[in-house]
Amino acid sequence: MSVNGKIAELNFAIREAIPEMRKAAEENPAADLLVRAITFNDGASWRVEKPTSVHDFTWKDDATTAGWTSLGAALKLAATVLDMPPMPERALRPVLALVSDGQPTDDWRAGMRAVDATPWGKRAVRVAVGIGQDADKAVLKEFLADPEREPLLASNPQQLVRAIRWASTMAIRASSTPAGGGAGGGGNVQLTKNVAPPPVITSADDDDDVW
Repeated sequence: MSVNGKIAELNFAIREAIPEMRKAAEENPAADLLVRAITFNDGASWRVEKPTSVHDFTWKDDATTAGWTSLGAALKLAATVLDMPPMPERALRPVLALVSDGQPTDDWRAGMRAVDATPWGKRAVRVAVGIGQDADKAVLKEFLADPEREPLLASNPQQLVRAIRWASTMAIRASSTPAGGGAGGGGNVQLTKNVAPPPVITSADDDDDVW
């Protein structure tokens, strides 16, 4: 992400996507749309740990590049909030959005297994965006866990903005549609107000990968 101003493009694209995310949330007034963010380089840490309403969510242009791309560590951290608790037994599906411009430098499949082992992780709506020609499309596709879906690709700032706008709003709309019950499956979700588990937008630093 440190090459050709990619990190600046990423910061810009996320900020540009926020109004679209809020608009999508307004179209689904029965759902509380919450956001978390993780950054990762040599390890992973919360950028926004507290579930934050999409209407209060902001993005500072301070995401930087350094170190490696510890995607596995980021996925394991995300997995800690996809279990029950802290997630409720019945809710709308969470969103996992990954943006990457390179290849993971740790055991990312161990992180995938950690996410898939949680009740909500395996039911999450997943979107993936690859930045530039060096993005590992095979990793992004495996992250999607759907052989019929492909990651979005962005080769310039305009494409990146469009991709993140589309991915974020599509994911919000998809997560706002109950999928036949709670995390354990079976039955319909019937809540006075559906509370969506917090979407996780993960930002990696290396060359930086983001989600």
